[in-house]
Amino acid sequence: MPSSHSATVVALATAIGLQEGVDASSFALAAVLASVVMYDASGIRLHAGRQAELLNQILCELPPEHPLSSVRPLRELLGHTPVQVVAGAILGFLVAYLLGNS
Repeated sequence: MPSSHSATVVALATAIGLQEGVDASSFALAAVLASVVMYDASGIRLHAGRQAELLNQILCELPPEHPLSSVRPLRELLGHTPVQVVAGAILGFLVAYLLGNS
Protein backbone atom coordinates (compact mmCIF):
# COMPACT_ATOMS: atom_id res chain seq x y z
CA MET A 1 0.00 0.00 0.00
CA PRO A 2 1.54 3.36 -0.96
CA SER A 3 2.25 5.84 1.81
CA SER A 4 -0.53 8.42 1.94
CA HIS A 5 1.78 10.74 3.86
CA SER A 6 4.32 10.68 1.03
CA ALA A 7 1.61 11.08 -1.59
CA THR A 8 0.18 14.12 0.19
CA VAL A 9 3.40 16.05 0.68
CA VAL A 10 4.75 15.24 -2.80
CA ALA A 11 1.42 16.29 -4.33
CA LEU A 12 1.66 19.55 -2.39
CA ALA A 13 5.22 20.21 -3.55
CA THR A 14 4.33 19.32 -7.14
CA ALA A 15 1.27 21.57 -7.16
CA ILE A 16 3.30 24.47 -5.76
CA GLY A 17 6.05 23.80 -8.29
CA LEU A 18 3.55 23.86 -11.15
CA GLN A 19 1.79 27.01 -9.90
CA GLU A 20 4.62 29.10 -8.48
CA GLY A 21 7.62 27.58 -10.23
CA VAL A 22 10.43 25.52 -8.81
CA ASP A 23 12.44 28.65 -7.97
CA ALA A 24 9.81 29.89 -5.48
CA SER A 25 10.58 29.82 -1.77
CA SER A 26 7.23 28.13 -1.12
CA PHE A 27 8.30 25.24 -3.37
CA ALA A 28 11.59 24.93 -1.47
CA LEU A 29 9.69 24.82 1.82
CA ALA A 30 7.27 22.18 0.46
CA ALA A 31 10.18 20.10 -0.87
CA VAL A 32 11.92 20.19 2.51
CA LEU A 33 8.65 19.25 4.24
CA ALA A 34 8.21 16.34 1.82
CA SER A 35 11.75 15.15 2.50
CA VAL A 36 11.28 15.26 6.27
CA VAL A 37 7.92 13.47 6.14
CA MET A 38 9.22 10.73 3.84
CA TYR A 39 12.35 10.25 5.95
CA ASP A 40 10.20 10.00 9.06
CA ALA A 41 7.79 7.52 7.46
CA SER A 42 10.47 5.20 6.11
CA GLY A 43 13.17 5.58 8.71
CA ILE A 44 12.26 6.70 12.18
CA ARG A 45 8.72 5.33 12.43
CA LEU A 46 9.60 2.06 10.71
CA HIS A 47 12.40 1.42 13.22
CA ALA A 48 10.13 2.43 16.10
CA GLY A 49 7.68 -0.22 14.91
CA ARG A 50 10.42 -2.82 14.84
CA GLN A 51 11.45 -1.89 18.38
CA ALA A 52 7.82 -2.18 19.48
CA GLU A 53 7.71 -5.65 17.94
CA LEU A 54 10.75 -6.74 19.95
CA LEU A 55 9.41 -5.20 23.16
CA ASN A 56 6.09 -7.01 22.68
CA GLN A 57 7.99 -10.26 22.21
CA ILE A 58 9.87 -9.64 25.47
CA LEU A 59 6.58 -8.90 27.27
CA CYS A 60 5.09 -12.18 26.01
CA GLU A 61 8.01 -14.12 27.46
CA LEU A 62 7.56 -12.67 30.97
CA PRO A 63 6.13 -14.98 33.61
CA PRO A 64 2.45 -14.33 34.46
CA GLU A 65 3.30 -13.09 37.97
CA HIS A 66 5.57 -10.31 36.62
CA PRO A 67 4.01 -6.81 37.08
CA LEU A 68 4.54 -5.97 33.39
CA SER A 69 2.96 -9.16 32.05
CA SER A 70 -0.48 -7.51 31.89
CA VAL A 71 0.70 -4.38 30.03
CA ARG A 72 -1.13 -3.64 26.78
CA PRO A 73 1.01 -4.48 23.72
CA LEU A 74 2.59 -1.65 21.73
CA ARG A 75 1.47 -0.80 18.19
CA GLU A 76 3.88 -2.39 15.75
CA LEU A 77 2.72 -1.00 12.40
CA LEU A 78 4.07 2.53 12.65
CA GLY A 79 6.05 3.18 9.50
CA HIS A 80 6.34 2.33 5.83
CA THR A 81 8.89 0.40 3.85
CA PRO A 82 11.00 2.41 1.39
CA VAL A 83 9.02 0.88 -1.51
CA GLN A 84 5.75 2.12 0.00
CA VAL A 85 7.21 5.60 0.47
CA VAL A 86 8.45 5.76 -3.13
CA ALA A 87 5.12 4.44 -4.43
CA GLY A 88 3.30 7.13 -2.46
CA ALA A 89 5.64 9.82 -3.80
CA ILE A 90 5.06 8.68 -7.39
CA LEU A 91 1.31 8.56 -6.84
CA GLY A 92 1.29 12.05 -5.31
CA PHE A 93 3.36 13.46 -8.18
CA LEU A 94 1.12 11.88 -10.83
CA VAL A 95 -2.12 13.04 -9.23
CA ALA A 96 -0.88 16.62 -8.78
CA TYR A 97 0.59 16.71 -12.29
CA LEU A 98 -2.54 15.34 -13.94
CA LEU A 99 -4.87 17.62 -11.98
CA GLY A 100 -2.60 20.63 -12.47
CA ASN A 101 -2.48 20.22 -16.24
CA SER A 102 -6.16 19.58 -16.83
